Amino acid sequence: TVQVNSPAPAFELSGVVGKQFQEVKLSDYKEKWVVLFFYPLDFTLFEIGILEFSRRESEFAAEGAQILGVSTDSKFSHLAWVNQELGELKYPLLADFTKQVSKDYGVLLERLGAALRGTFIIDPDGLVRAYIVQDLTVGRSVDEILRLV
Repeated sequence: TVQVNSPAPAFELSGVVGKQFQEVKLSDYKEKWVVLFFYPLDFTLFEIGILEFSRRESEFAAEGAQILGVSTDSKFSHLAWVNQELGELKYPLLADFTKQVSKDYGVLLERLGAALRGTFIIDPDGLVRAYIVQDLTVGRSVDEILRLV
């Protein structure tokens, strides 16, 4: 179980960076704050936070933070969603297709095979400093996440 002041579980995932496939490791962002957020599925109406994080990416960057989005969809689904609806995002959208990272962070809903809306603030030393996990019916506040960073 992830706990505040404990090391964030390491991971390496494929995903979409810009409009290209790329491998991303949590360790790629040592010495930066990381906002790691999970969401249930691509092509859902309730994922306005995905676009809000992209619109406000420069505010997070000004605080030394890197945003990483994760769902249990494939990298191919991510790319299709970016191309068809989202446009280019300003942060990586990662594919936890095996669902292991979602399990490691305690956000996987086994019965659906999808993640809850979980947001984890990880410091430059790789420690979890805060996290919020919300039900599928509860949206997230990008303002509050920026305040936490």
